[in-house]
Amino acid sequence: MVLLLWSGAAMEVSQTMLRRDKEAELLFIGNQYRLAITSFYLSMGRFPTTLEELLNSTPKADQPRRFLRRIYRDPMTGKADWGFVRNPSGGIQGIYSLSTLTPIKQSKFETIDSAFTGSLKYSDWKFVISGAPVITR
Repeated sequence: MVLLLWSGAAMEVSQTMLRRDKEAELLFIGNQYRLAITSFYLSMGRFPTTLEELLNSTPKADQPRRFLRRIYRDPMTGKADWGFVRNPSGGIQGIYSLSTLTPIKQSKFETIDSAFTGSLKYSDWKFVISGAPVITR
């Protein structure tokens, strides 16, 4: 009986650790997208309309440039599907997870992610570059 209780507790701790690892991965990936979109905007003078544009685009009269290594999967859903934060002209200004699970991490975010404090679900973690009006879709 004691062994059963210990194994149940160990399993719960293991699942929590796995979820925290996925959260850390989401924060990393979200910031990679944020950096790629920012770099794309600075090089191209507009926001990308698809994530694929971040993989291989040609800035003004230059050689092709890769702003992102690959299209990342959302670690919370396991899919390559993301929600988009679009500017009024339809360009992608940010991304977010489509997961409705409640985050374990609720505070002590990096300054750039400080708006995530107290979020009720992962889809509230919007990795957006600032400076232009946005529309969440």
